Amino acid sequence: MICRSDIANLKTDILEKVGQKIIVKGSLGRSKAFEKEATIEKAYPNIFVVKYEENNRNVTYSYTDVLTRTVEVDVFDGDGYCPLIPPIEQNKRKKTTL
Repeated sequence: MICRSDIANLKTDILEKVGQKIIVKGSLGRSKAFEKEATIEKAYPNIFVVKYEENNRNVTYSYTDVLTRTVEVDVFDGDGYCPLIPPIEQNKRKKTTL
């Protein structure tokens, strides 16, 4: 479940990163995905705007898109790209036989 504090923290993180390069990853359906370089242009209360470098197009995403992992955002930190939100760790369960 997404809490208000999660959204507030993400808004703050994105607001601090306005102007930075990012990579946006997402799904287009039917096993098709995209990965594009962009720059965070603006941050608003409910959405943020990114500008894709390849076609100079602005696209908006909501903070819940990132929190629900509809899109993944990796931020350039000077050396390389790191995820804005850490990946979910999957608990691997061993099957037990009776």
